[in-house]
Amino acid sequence: MTVSLFNQFMSPTLLGVPLIALAITLPWIMYPAPTTRWLNSRFLALQGWFINRFTQQLLLPLSLGGHKWAALLTSLMIFLITMNMLGLLPYTFTPTTQLSLNLGLATPLWLATVIIGMRNQPTHALGHLLPEGTPGPLIPVLIVIETISLFIRPLALGVRLTANLTAGHLLIQLISTAAFVLLSSMPVVALLTSTVLVLLTLLEVAVAMIQAYVFVLLLTLYLQENV
Repeated sequence: MTVSLFNQFMSPTLLGVPLIALAITLPWIMYPAPTTRWLNSRFLALQGWFINRFTQQLLLPLSLGGHKWAALLTSLMIFLITMNMLGLLPYTFTPTTQLSLNLGLATPLWLATVIIGMRNQPTHALGHLLPEGTPGPLIPVLIVIETISLFIRPLALGVRLTANLTAGHLLIQLISTAAFVLLSSMPVVALLTSTVLVLLTLLEVAVAMIQAYVFVLLLTLYLQENV
């Protein structure tokens, strides 16, 4: 039973070849390509409005030096939302439930913010490791603690995204299994369980969007510290 619950998080394979790369690539076909027309379709206009609004909100806490990251962060946001929402469809696979993928996204971007801080303002970047006014005996301890917390950031980004999506998918599968089993013996309870399942699915849609936003927002805050 435990193994079958976690089977949904296994990468689909064809002839022994993992198809996670295909699962990441194909959803981009759903997005319409920009056209040269004066008037675009409603879906394309809505997509452009969403990207513009998100980019404006994203760049509010950033200084001018961080605006160079706008295209990268916006693309990452759309990518994560697409991957998170993909797993809510039947017979699909959620690539962002894989910790390896999330760490592969978080680690290089976090490392880039650290390198930018060390290159542009090394004194200010190193100053984050020791708060101002720290007593002398606590200086070595705080430096070690702040260094550990700095290196834990990419791990926290990846684990947060993985854990939230995995927990939601497991709850959906458990409740749907319970509703299916109770349908023949207790129809009323099965109906109530199905109602809870619908509400939980709506909650998962919100979680899929919020977790993508939180992932990019934390990267923005890390970038602001080093720009």
